[in-house]
Amino acid sequence: MSLMERLGLGRPELRAWAMYDWAASALQTTVLVAVFPIFFVRVAAAGMPESSGTQALATANTIAAVIVAVLSPILGAMSDYAAAKKRMLTWSMLIGATATAGMFFIKRGDLALASTLFVIALIGATASFVFYEALLPHIAKPSEIDRVSSAGYAVGYIGGGVLLAANLAWIQRPDLFGLPSGEGLSEQAASLPARLAFVSVAVWWIVFSIPLLRRVPEPPRTLEADEQGRGSVARTAFARLGETLRQLMGFKQAFLMLLAFLIYNDGIQTIIKMATAYGTEIGIGQSSLIAAVLLVQFVGVPCAFLFGMLAARIGAKRAVFVGLLAYTAISIVGYFMKTAAHFFVLAGLVGMVQGGTQALSRSLFATLIPAHKSGEFFGFYSVFEKFSSIFGPLLFSITIAQTGSSRNAILSVIAFFAIGAVLLAFVDVERGQAAARAAEEGLRRADPAG
Repeated sequence: MSLMERLGLGRPELRAWAMYDWAASALQTTVLVAVFPIFFVRVAAAGMPESSGTQALATANTIAAVIVAVLSPILGAMSDYAAAKKRMLTWSMLIGATATAGMFFIKRGDLALASTLFVIALIGATASFVFYEALLPHIAKPSEIDRVSSAGYAVGYIGGGVLLAANLAWIQRPDLFGLPSGEGLSEQAASLPARLAFVSVAVWWIVFSIPLLRRVPEPPRTLEADEQGRGSVARTAFARLGETLRQLMGFKQAFLMLLAFLIYNDGIQTIIKMATAYGTEIGIGQSSLIAAVLLVQFVGVPCAFLFGMLAARIGAKRAVFVGLLAYTAISIVGYFMKTAAHFFVLAGLVGMVQGGTQALSRSLFATLIPAHKSGEFFGFYSVFEKFSSIFGPLLFSITIAQTGSSRNAILSVIAFFAIGAVLLAFVDVERGQAAARAAEEGLRRADPAG
């Protein structure tokens, strides 16, 4: 194989698909992880105790996760039935990008506006990923799917890291970019660099979505025998939900994989979403926090590619176990974290395993489901993913309310990794893949033209 094939980027449609991760990862780095959490605590929640700002951010994360969890399977079913994955991805992306651009208008104390825009942006981003991930089994061969999924995360790390580096440059040295700087600035002038960063995310997201929209083909509409002539797309989508859930539970290995993912991804998402807010609370400076997030991005690039190659040698399931063991160490480091140096150590460890663990979870699930049901099944994958974004932030919110500190919640995250690993151990990958391929073959025999 050529180098590009080994990296999972050997064909134009694979590179175009991965570029959407480049586009949307700007929201992950600047809005979800680095700049906005600090901006939220210090500007939108100004005048409140910092722990209250962290609590409000955790609550906003929880609200967005619940909404997406409800919508995802419906949207996934609609995208399968109407062959509209790319069109629905486009609308989700535009909604999220518009809300992100709207963050420019947040002023001191605008907690409600900041929370609302954050929730809408997160809904748009996560809904778009339902359709993005549902395209994966249609464009990648079974032998390359782990590498392609990992390549998406690696390219995303580059894209998110490049824009975050630019954001960091004009936030730290606004004078070099002709932005207001120095002492005696008004609150609006002082926050202008951060607010411009949010606008840059929206523009970046839209522009770099174009390759996927141009080069990745829309999977054809495939109907099962009992779906002929049901009527409108929305009506059919709702009718299919119960059937899809029953069918998903019938693919026992895929369903067990989702249960494991539900648990261990809760720990991963908690670390991703709450790290900078937690760092702010314990007194780590903004420059160190953002620089550490940038470190995660660029450490993550080679490590995500390496995880794809590791999966080719030992299998995706074993590679995920390696990631979960590393996350246990990360939780211990987080509990004892007191200085910026500690935060950089934690960031380096996260960068090594974050993208690879999530990418291989996605590709492993994709091999356990039939391709013609990818939109619906990835809709439920998103449900599990979003519910796994609820309990960790909720734990933080409850712990802060009870103790006034986030530190005691850190070690409890280890339980998510341990329980998830136990469930993952029971997933029989070979049996699950055989069941998925048998379902695809059965559909081809029933409808040779499809």
